[in-house]
Amino acid sequence: MANARQQREKLEELLVCRYGVRAASSRGRKTPEEECQMRTCFQRDVDRITHAKSFRRLKHKTQVFLQPEGDHYRTRLTHTLEVARIARTAARALRLNEDLTEAISLGHDLGHTPFGHAGERALDEIHAGGFRHYEQSLRVVDRLERDGRGLNLCDETRIGILNHTTGQPRDTLEADVVRIADHIAYMNHDLDDAVRASILTPEDVPQIVRERIGNRNSERINSMLVDLIGHSEEGEIRFSPEMQEAYDVFHGFMYEAVYRNPVAKGEEQKVLGILGGIWDYYVRHVDELSAVFRAVAEDEGPERAVCDYISGMTDAYALEVYGRLYIPVAWSIK
Repeated sequence: MANARQQREKLEELLVCRYGVRAASSRGRKTPEEECQMRTCFQRDVDRITHAKSFRRLKHKTQVFLQPEGDHYRTRLTHTLEVARIARTAARALRLNEDLTEAISLGHDLGHTPFGHAGERALDEIHAGGFRHYEQSLRVVDRLERDGRGLNLCDETRIGILNHTTGQPRDTLEADVVRIADHIAYMNHDLDDAVRASILTPEDVPQIVRERIGNRNSERINSMLVDLIGHSEEGEIRFSPEMQEAYDVFHGFMYEAVYRNPVAKGEEQKVLGILGGIWDYYVRHVDELSAVFRAVAEDEGPERAVCDYISGMTDAYALEVYGRLYIPVAWSIK
């Protein structure tokens, strides 16, 4: 009798269309492993990512707004969960592999720095080799997780994580869905947060966006998903020309009004000083890092190790480390 995994793989022959990836046809893992009796290879990737330390740390990493006052602003973790739900909805409607889509979604931002894109820009300036969070996300699952052993994910999951920002190298339609879902999620929830923070009002949103996409967060997400699902065909994931035009305006508006807004980004210059100070200290004291980073330093140099260390920090931990290194503690004479 077939086990649960084999039954699911058989079912995927009906559920996953010819353009999708079926688990039984995966390119596999770098280090071959015995198959699980219960879960397909992509289901195992989902579980490995959700149990990873780097995934748990996302709840304390900035999405857009540094040190927001209030409990309802998005973090990097809530962003990731929103991407996963949007992407999985699209994958199901398009008859793609939902489990692969979810695995890519949950892993796509594991390499993000503390303080959001401000931290990414700071590390890109500090580290001679540059820094791109999508490359770091792949490095986290390949090299850093599980005390340096990595998660040994399926190749489709790995490449989907790598190409979620640029789309290169082009790989699966599941990865294409995640890339678009990432954009749908962050544009809509960042607009929602910007209105909550009184940086924008609903009336500031361009008319073409309000007319073609919607006025509320749920309405906009639904409109974009319905259009995407209705116009994707023959192995191409795409919007209608009308929705693509509105999407482009929406994307440009968000960059000008929110991501480069001096009110929202006013604290960012401090991020370079914080991360730069931590960098300067640990490049000279790499022996004080944990074993996994010391091993990286031996193999790839101290700069690479310190880059890995800093990029994995949460916002609060980065502030704690900086304070411990550079801010005098209170003392008294008795």
